[in-house]
Amino acid sequence: MSFIQPIKIAVVGAGSVGASFAHTLLLRGLASELVLIDKDTERASGEVLDLQHTVPFAHHTEVRSGNMLDTAGAAITVICAGKRQKPGQSLSDLLAHNASMIKELIPQIAELNPDGIILIATTPVDVLTYGAWKISGLPRRQVIGTGNILETARLRYLIGGHFRIDPRSVHAYILGENGESALPVWSSASIGGMPIQEICKTHGCDANRLGEVFKATRDGGAAILERKGSPNHSIAAALVRMAEAIIRDEKTIFSVSSVLLGEYGMTDVALSVPTVLSREGVDRVLRVQLNDREVADLLYCGRKIHSSIHDANFVVERMLQAS
Repeated sequence: MSFIQPIKIAVVGAGSVGASFAHTLLLRGLASELVLIDKDTERASGEVLDLQHTVPFAHHTEVRSGNMLDTAGAAITVICAGKRQKPGQSLSDLLAHNASMIKELIPQIAELNPDGIILIATTPVDVLTYGAWKISGLPRRQVIGTGNILETARLRYLIGGHFRIDPRSVHAYILGENGESALPVWSSASIGGMPIQEICKTHGCDANRLGEVFKATRDGGAAILERKGSPNHSIAAALVRMAEAIIRDEKTIFSVSSVLLGEYGMTDVALSVPTVLSREGVDRVLRVQLNDREVADLLYCGRKIHSSIHDANFVVERMLQAS
């Protein structure tokens, strides 16, 4: 896929995440045309007015509201629609409603824009990323979920704070499911090229402290849900970084939800693994070295997500579509 100006980005869902994404994207100047699409047309038009009045302080961008027909020709379509998780609510509770929404939207997008890339931010993101890919009929490189990109950033931020190091110098990933069974890969985590476990030994850091850092990472999302309902600013920033890596052909590595077709011994499932994003979308999936415990935990995540994929009836949907 090659991008030429003008670059159009469509946002489906003008709620808190979709609006924050549109605002952050506008400030970054990555698109020449930005379309907000929502069933609540008044909400979408209100967000558009607000964004249009932001243009003089940002970059020249045509901002408008639209409908699903406006996904045609978009370099990237970002899915932020659907119900959001409430405090104390399990991800499985959201599955039926948001899976139904994906089944309604994705066939339209794939038909209108077969060459565009689809980014999924809706919860539960791994199941919906797989479902979007399965029912779209698109190559897997074109359908990507946010996965654990935000959790990975949160982990790096907290590690950096603990060691008083710039988080950008921390290299650590959270893989697997975006949820309770997500796993930190400590075996390959490093700061400035030095394994983090070696740094713990050198600086007298109790290895148990790493477990506390991960717990704070995992609990951070729940704390935000309880206090304000949505991590809209941080997930919007993550989505913009994904879009930027694609538009600028950066070949940057992110822990995002990718469809696996044999990598890590799994197939027909989507979960977070180190993924290179480029102009093509998923350029390739990297296979990082895991220890035995991490391999077992990742396989457990895969089985858990695969069960939810069946619960969402995405497998059956594909079979019916192909008949």
